[in-house]
Amino acid sequence: MGQTPKQLNRVAITGMGAICGNGHNLKDIWSSLIEGQSGISTITHSNVDDLAVKIGGEVKDFTLSEDILEAREHSRYDRFLHFTLHSGFEAYRDSGLDQNNPYEAERIGSILGVGMGGFPEILNTHNTYLEKGPRRVSPFFIPAVIPNMAPGLLTIKLGLKGVNYSVSSACASAAHALSCAAYEIMLGHQDVMVSGGAESVMVNVPMQGFISMKALSKRNEEPQKASRPFDTGRDGFVMGEGAGILILENYDKAVARGAKIYAEIVGHGTSSDAYHITAPHPEGEGASRCMIQCLQNAGVTPEQVGYVNAHGTSTPLGDIGETKAIKKTFGDHAYKLNVSSTKSMTGHLLGAAGGLESVVCAMALHTGIIPPTINLEEQDPECDLNYTPNKAEKRDIEYALNNSFGFGGTNSSLLFKKA
Repeated sequence: MGQTPKQLNRVAITGMGAICGNGHNLKDIWSSLIEGQSGISTITHSNVDDLAVKIGGEVKDFTLSEDILEAREHSRYDRFLHFTLHSGFEAYRDSGLDQNNPYEAERIGSILGVGMGGFPEILNTHNTYLEKGPRRVSPFFIPAVIPNMAPGLLTIKLGLKGVNYSVSSACASAAHALSCAAYEIMLGHQDVMVSGGAESVMVNVPMQGFISMKALSKRNEEPQKASRPFDTGRDGFVMGEGAGILILENYDKAVARGAKIYAEIVGHGTSSDAYHITAPHPEGEGASRCMIQCLQNAGVTPEQVGYVNAHGTSTPLGDIGETKAIKKTFGDHAYKLNVSSTKSMTGHLLGAAGGLESVVCAMALHTGIIPPTINLEEQDPECDLNYTPNKAEKRDIEYALNNSFGFGGTNSSLLFKKA
């Protein structure tokens, strides 16, 4: 006879931090989302004058605190790393681990999702190379841009000596990172993990790449109405930037130290569409398999789920495919769910999306409030679910599911349980 499988540890969410166009901290962002406020605006941080698209979910008026990183070091690191440190420290402090930490440093690690890395700094350095020659390339260039510097720098600044690596799977990066981090705790390899994702690529070359694909909304005159998932007037997604970072902790040990618990991570699913390099499967076949696997992994029935935070990017094909996938997964219960796409307010944070939207799921469970899908004025007949249109809804739910889907046909679903 084989050995009895080891009982998996439960995974609590004990701290959260976030930054995006809707605010610089969890409190302000959550308030903005439940009030149905858009964080999308005209881009001012970088020069997009030559582009057909000039809007995004840009983080405004942000400077990283010198308590986290000395001012002389700010220019050494790309903007996505500033967001990482800012939200990572917010989450760590929110968990109380900065004041009451019973764990050995080797039992705390970080896995973060980053889709594209330091594109702004790559472009800046390339221009410097062309204008001033190779000797003017900074010795800090490589550490400034590589994706794994997000968990690397955060673990250095917080003194964490456990697991340390990054995940890059396009727009599913942060969600995959969270699943990897959760498994570290479930299997007993770590007691605490700092996880989620960060992204900042709203500069001309990446933006033009998406423009050339005809993927971005061109509603420049009405930026706050540009992201409109499931609406007949949608014309593409809106890029966003920022970070969403969560502290995952061994549930029993979190209880023992008196930590507040927002929610639990209880399930994960992953799949491949095996269909197209950028387009989702039109029937949502891969996305549905991903959600079904997530529910089965958690031992939860479809009827127990009350809310789905949709990938919902505001693209014509994507919104329909995800709607079909939800209906394949949940059957008749799909029409009893609250579904919403908070990308209607934040824009699409690409590799960081799953981090920020996991924060949203945890807050929906913690507060009993479902954030809306705004700009839903004329619902696409092929998108016929309850997308929580334009106004938040109070609803006490036990389980919330988050979807993150990326180019290359990569899919990730995470299931959260009310604490």
